[in-house]
Amino acid sequence: MATKSRSQGTVVTLAQSLSAGVAKHLAGVTSMTLAGGSYTPAQITTKLSEVVSLHTDVDAAKASTQGKLAAEKAAMPALRTFMSALVTYIKAGYGGQPDVLADFGIQPPKPRAPLTVEAKAAAAAKRKATRAARNTMGSKQKKGVKGNVVGVTVTPVTASPVAAAGASGASASGPSGPSAGTSIVPVATTPTAAGTTTAPHAT
Repeated sequence: MATKSRSQGTVVTLAQSLSAGVAKHLAGVTSMTLAGGSYTPAQITTKLSEVVSLHTDVDAAKASTQGKLAAEKAAMPALRTFMSALVTYIKAGYGGQPDVLADFGIQPPKPRAPLTVEAKAAAAAKRKATRAARNTMGSKQKKGVKGNVVGVTVTPVTASPVAAAGASGASASGPSGPSAGTSIVPVATTPTAAGTTTAPHAT
């Protein structure tokens, strides 16, 4: 049981050590009973050598496999792209010929089955429910959406700007003549130079 739990390197080392010990200490023994069988020292040495050979071959195979796996990992992406391009080319040239596609190992595309009335109704209902859930509106529905303005009073204009300006100017200037609150105080004429008089002035 202890031997089974050993790693491969330990097993190989142990087999080599056992083989050396048999050759050194058991070479003169006629036979030994091991695991229900009788073995000579030479047979024991042969079996121990087999253990070493098997593990050595496995290690070499693993190293070779790892190298091959690394080579595959590096080369396969480009090769897959190449194969995909070839399949696309063949489908484009022979897409309508299932027999030819089969010769290349390519399955022809499956024809799309038409939807039944029930399937169409279910799809329409699903689209409607999706639009309602997402609050999606069409172009006509968007036109019907208007904003509301609250708290603003709009006063309509009943007179044209030119007429309003004229009326405003007339009321500001008033009738021609002396302005309201102005009185004319007569002033007596006084003799001045020969033939001249002083005219009254407004105050």
